[in-house]
Amino acid sequence: MGKFNSVLEEKVMPVAAKIGAQRHLLALRDGLIATMPFIVIGSLFLILANLPIPGYADWMTSIFGPNWAAKLNYPVDATFNIMSIIAAFAVAYRLAESYKLDAMSAGTISVAAFILTSPFNFFFTPAGAEAGIMVTGAISKAFLSSKGLFVALLFAILSTEIYRWVVKKDIVIKMPAGVPPSVGKSFAALIPGFIVLLVVWVIRLLVELTPYESINGLVTTLLGDPLKMVGLTLGGTIVAELFVTVLWATGLHGTNIVKSVMEPIWFGAMGDNMTAYQAGQPLPHIVTQQFWDNFVHIGGTGVTFGLVLSMLLFAKSQQMKSLGRLSFAPGIFNINEPLIFGLPIVLNPLMIIPFVLTSIVTVIVTFIGMDIGLVAKPTGIAVPWTMPPIISGYLASGGHISGAIMNLVNIVISFLIYTPFFKIYDNAKKREEDAMNAGERKNIIA
Repeated sequence: MGKFNSVLEEKVMPVAAKIGAQRHLLALRDGLIATMPFIVIGSLFLILANLPIPGYADWMTSIFGPNWAAKLNYPVDATFNIMSIIAAFAVAYRLAESYKLDAMSAGTISVAAFILTSPFNFFFTPAGAEAGIMVTGAISKAFLSSKGLFVALLFAILSTEIYRWVVKKDIVIKMPAGVPPSVGKSFAALIPGFIVLLVVWVIRLLVELTPYESINGLVTTLLGDPLKMVGLTLGGTIVAELFVTVLWATGLHGTNIVKSVMEPIWFGAMGDNMTAYQAGQPLPHIVTQQFWDNFVHIGGTGVTFGLVLSMLLFAKSQQMKSLGRLSFAPGIFNINEPLIFGLPIVLNPLMIIPFVLTSIVTVIVTFIGMDIGLVAKPTGIAVPWTMPPIISGYLASGGHISGAIMNLVNIVISFLIYTPFFKIYDNAKKREEDAMNAGERKNIIA
């Protein structure tokens, strides 16, 4: 066990710490987090438009008319379908902050660069029409939603790096003293903004000469599709979860580190499912953000809610009894830092085994259950990761009882895997307490 801990401390932790502190990954993570409030708000309206209650649609029609569902989808479009714009601004903002640059200027330049990458014409097929028509002078909302997310993230980083380079070379307009700071910053961003947009414009013109036709087509084909093929498969999902748990086992926030890389894929899949769900079509993806938040990480990373139940039922040592009671309330809301650092699971060779094993087993069981149709797939409704289990599975699956049952099954799996390991660990703690108490009694007698 000592050798195992040494390997984790000496080999894994330094590399993982560098990855976790990498400024571009941090900017991607924080930028995507900025989209979450809007997605959750949009999801509330999406739920109201698609409540799986018999007679609900007829009742709403009788009160609000036949177009009630379309009108409830207005806020959905206003939130889900600006995801890429928000991400373009927020990622550039956070990255510029890390460089001590004017974050507001970087964010606005990034949004302009992203809009410049988007095609200004697209085919649209009206309802009931046999052929599509070319719409010009407009941007498809699809490119502003999850479909354009990869491009938004890529050009947010590119535009900010160009902006930083120009500022570093001091190629900026400097206003005289006495000019308001806001005016000075606006003029200071003029030349960097021009250079960024010039570079993006040239890239767009060059890409339009290729069979890809647009930057979105190029990035989707060369980057987005291959990543989806790997990241949304069972094998890719297992690898991602393995990294999450191993990083946590070394004391690093594995969820944040891995999500900063994988979140664009999961958000894109979530957007695809939401679009299909609105249209009443089959859901294309199993693995989305909700797959992790609402089905796999029950009680937190490592599916530790089953461990909490085991502690409450079987703990003999006072330390474990107290920790179990302390961890129950946070565990309901999928917060497990008290366990990870208090049990601890971090650098604990015995408890790392079920921590990793439970995660992998629940990923496999949940994925297969959804793949063969026993469990409803996540619909794209953004249920907060702090939503208690059972409720979260029910909502994330679009109101299917199979989602709630899947949550229960994963809790049972967690309980069964953790219990034998916990009993061994708890017995060791009980012996330590007994030995300590015996020693204290001897000292009193002496």
